[in-house]
Amino acid sequence: MNIDNPTFGELKQIAAMFQTSKIAETNLHPMVGKYVIARCYSAGVHAGTVVSVDGENVILRDSVRLWSWKAKDGVALSGVAQHGIVEDKCKLDTKNPVIYLTGVCELIPCSEIAKESING
Repeated sequence: MNIDNPTFGELKQIAAMFQTSKIAETNLHPMVGKYVIARCYSAGVHAGTVVSVDGENVILRDSVRLWSWKAKDGVALSGVAQHGIVEDKCKLDTKNPVIYLTGVCELIPCSEIAKESING
């Protein structure tokens, strides 16, 4: 290889040496960009938009903690994710611009109705 005049193929090989597979895997997670309910082992329940996922570690944007909740239909978080909440029967905390959660055991995509209900 001539360092002063590299070929396109050589430049691609050099660039590949600096890529990290961890970043590529995170960006390919099917929940990235979706508004979800995230249930954690010890940090409670949060709703927000997924920025990244790394195993049980999740970063959410514009999230709220659901301190207590009651689904409009259903009895579990699946009902909240599909149908939203009964506003006067729930306690939601302050919105966070970003939160890093560990020990996430469940990510449930929300319907648009549920998202509006949680953020309303």
